[in-house]
Amino acid sequence: MHALDYASEARDIFVLPDAVFQIKRLIDDHSADMQDIANVINFDPALTMQILKIANSALYKFPNKIDSITKAMQVIGTNSVYDLVVAFSICRTFSTINSDVINLETFWENSVYCALLSKYLADKLAVREPERLFVAGLLHNIGELIMVQFNPNVARKCAQFNETDLPVSLQRKYLGSSYADIGATLIRMWGIPESIAAPIRNQHFNLSEAKTVDDKILQLGYVLALDNCNPEFYAGNANLEPEMYERLNLDTDDLEGALSHVGMQALSVLAMFSPSAVTIL
Repeated sequence: MHALDYASEARDIFVLPDAVFQIKRLIDDHSADMQDIANVINFDPALTMQILKIANSALYKFPNKIDSITKAMQVIGTNSVYDLVVAFSICRTFSTINSDVINLETFWENSVYCALLSKYLADKLAVREPERLFVAGLLHNIGELIMVQFNPNVARKCAQFNETDLPVSLQRKYLGSSYADIGATLIRMWGIPESIAAPIRNQHFNLSEAKTVDDKILQLGYVLALDNCNPEFYAGNANLEPEMYERLNLDTDDLEGALSHVGMQALSVLAMFSPSAVTIL
């Protein structure tokens, strides 16, 4: 099977809530207003609670409490709220994945690290609407969950990476493609914006040319997360190439600042997006 085949099967089984598509239609409909979008979100109490929790979290540090979806859109931005709806909805969609195949705690820890690093770097570089980089980081390896569902034996083999065998090397060995290809294909099939799908597909520095700042940010966030979540294999940012941060006009002090910032936020953000959190809601 190819990436397209796995993504097609996943689309038939993992169905996003209708709110994701309704909100996208409303955003594209210039006659719709904020309240129309808020009404869609408010119809789903779990989704409403989660968006408000995120808006009031350390991710934003707003001085005043945000107590409505409309207020969240005014402060964060309509597109950014939509991006967070996408992130939470996809995490909730995959919350029933079999935890016997891979270590899901490690999976989500790595995903959250990549998300936080990508958003931090986007903020530092003054990228507009940086939430899309948070979402791309959070979902960067969603292809692994698809493989757990449809080919657990291969998923187990690909999870056995080490000092000499990178995750993507094993994926290409056993799949002929990568989790990035599968995940990005599914996200496109769902109609999620290309601004999220493209960086996911291009996340591997040695395999894909970074065509945009978003691509460069996710490539850097991916490697920093991989190395720092797996220090037993990749101590000292073993997979980091200087070009990856220098082309963004960053230096090692910037990277240390990013990792320190993420270390303080990771647990609280993990509590909002991990399978146990979204299942409870």
